[in-house]
Amino acid sequence: MNTSTHWILTLSCPDRPGIVHAVTGTLASRGGNITESQQFGDPASGLFFMRVEVASGATREELVADFAPVAERFAMTWELDVVGRRIRTLLMVSRAPHCLVDLLYRERHQAMPIDVVGVVGNHTDLAEIAEFYGKPFHHVPVTRDTKADAEARLREIVGELDVETVVLARYMQILSDQLCRDLDGRVINIHHSFLPSFKGARPYAQAHERGVKLIGATSHYVTGDLDEGPIIEQDVERVDHSRSVEDLVALGEDVERRTLARAVRWHAEHRVLLNGHRTIVFR
Repeated sequence: MNTSTHWILTLSCPDRPGIVHAVTGTLASRGGNITESQQFGDPASGLFFMRVEVASGATREELVADFAPVAERFAMTWELDVVGRRIRTLLMVSRAPHCLVDLLYRERHQAMPIDVVGVVGNHTDLAEIAEFYGKPFHHVPVTRDTKADAEARLREIVGELDVETVVLARYMQILSDQLCRDLDGRVINIHHSFLPSFKGARPYAQAHERGVKLIGATSHYVTGDLDEGPIIEQDVERVDHSRSVEDLVALGEDVERRTLARAVRWHAEHRVLLNGHRTIVFR
């Protein structure tokens, strides 16, 4: 009987000769069969990045014990997980439904490897959508005076539900610097790519007035620098003078949902590695 487990190993370390040989040799020492391998050496940062999928009959404990000396020798930051394990995910929303509906649909029907354990909304507009998909909805209203209390409640939810990843699915509130630091590398956001040109309310109307020819979206990790975290994915749509404001909004929502979906999938599949203020994405 084949009792192999399909593992994902991701790592980063200072670049030097012998890394790939050491990694693959260690995995092969227990009969591991490497089914996918990608690597990248960044001359700018001097770091080496690698993602390996391997089928192995070894247990997690055995693999960790085997790999720990290699990781120490090369000063690696590394992670080992099971291929396809569904990442416990919390979705945060305000009033726009398109990203929420898309992610819940992909989880249920397109094998996106996430387990949406709850939906948090600062309004109740999308509670029925969460209920339709069988997800608990947590109403956490936010005002200027209650922001600290709201974030304290969010921390409780993240802890109670053992949340691994938080996705801001068009959540229209700014997270505090401290919360961003506490959840560093675990919060993914989506926004239109008109920033910083068209800020505030009705950005698509502002863009229409200026006659833009491209609309797009950016998905990134959240940091204390507003909308400036490491970028995971971007996408665009070309438009022309014939498009109305309503057309731009519809196209913008479409590009937002697919950009966010790719970013969440790649994150859940351990294809995104942080490289300072940038990301390495092994698609």
